[in-house]
Amino acid sequence: MSAQTTQDTLQSLRPLGRIAGVLYLIIIVGGIYAGAVRPMLTVPGDPTATAAAITASEGLFRSSILADLAMIMADVAIGAAFYYLLRPVNAGLSLLTALFRLAQAAALGLNLLMLFLALNLITGDVYIPALGAESAEALAYLFLNAHGVGYSLALVFFAFSILIQGYLFIISGYFPRWLGVLLIAASVTYFADSLALFALPNYDAIAPVLATVLVAVALPVELTVSIWLLVRGIRTDAPQPLRNTTSVEAVAG
Repeated sequence: MSAQTTQDTLQSLRPLGRIAGVLYLIIIVGGIYAGAVRPMLTVPGDPTATAAAITASEGLFRSSILADLAMIMADVAIGAAFYYLLRPVNAGLSLLTALFRLAQAAALGLNLLMLFLALNLITGDVYIPALGAESAEALAYLFLNAHGVGYSLALVFFAFSILIQGYLFIISGYFPRWLGVLLIAASVTYFADSLALFALPNYDAIAPVLATVLVAVALPVELTVSIWLLVRGIRTDAPQPLRNTTSVEAVAG
């Protein structure tokens, strides 16, 4: 690929980089809001108190679901944006990272059903008379916990997505290499937290430590990527030619 062709390609991708930055910001804001609201309405180990808190603040609980929905929609869109953005670097890997991101979005979308089931159990007029208040509250609490597990499962797909994305950032020349390294570091923290949940019987004992590490590493990384895309965007002075390893030239070389 000639230098002029590379520059033309980079210039054409700059608006897409800005769009990805906006989508990333929506994902971060939506995720933070939903992640802050639901723990406020959940009393650990107490289904009755949790049901009372959600019933008293039903609008707030529903707003957290809407925030999650906005985040998921932005996740689908950013998966497509990064696919087109990184396709000139490596078409196969850019498709793979988009598919992992899409799998995460699908898992998160289905996982929202758990929240609706919990809400219906404790606020509807059908289930409490049929099951009894205590049983309905216990089931609602079970669905809330299931939502947390489902979220961790979805983050496994996300971890693999940003792992590949970080590698593509490093080799692309679009961004400083340290940005890709940060994404890889974030992917490790997401994967470690989800793996610990499914693999360790004493996960609850170490969950606060893992959550602290996750917030301390992953959130600043994703915020940095978002701000970089919004403020700096794609570098038009890429220090190396774009590497599309699916091309005949790349294979031959």
